[in-house]
Amino acid sequence: MARNIVETIVGAIVLCVAIGFGVYAFTATEASAPKGYEVLARFSRIDGLKRGADVTMAGIKVGTVTGMELDKNYYAVVRMSIRNQTKLTSDTFAKIISESLLGGMSVTLEIGNSDQFLGPGSMITKTQGAVPFTELLSVLVQPGGTSGPGGEPKEKK
Repeated sequence: MARNIVETIVGAIVLCVAIGFGVYAFTATEASAPKGYEVLARFSRIDGLKRGADVTMAGIKVGTVTGMELDKNYYAVVRMSIRNQTKLTSDTFAKIISESLLGGMSVTLEIGNSDQFLGPGSMITKTQGAVPFTELLSVLVQPGGTSGPGGEPKEKK
């Protein structure tokens, strides 16, 4: 009987630690509802970008991708939640970049020089879509050897 009580107490402690860890992980990773204002950006392609991806500025996370959809012209519209402290100018430039060679994608924002700021629900008009790794690789390694070292054209004999 005493053994059952000890097992029950140990089980309860383990359960409490697991719940505490879950709450900590949820709040530390900002997985709760995004706080801030929403902006949109239209891209020609968003290969590999996922909901929850980071939105960065100068290498610092300033927001999160909250959704993606296709518009009537078949462009990808990305919804982003941006922290309230971060003010984006109307000429902000957004581009999708690869975080690593393994393929994680994120959105990087570059502020422009405008005196006007984007409000909630505004569209970022200056964008650069994702460039697939295979396209980059094909530029570097062209079939048929049309370029030599340093990208210089080979001389024909």
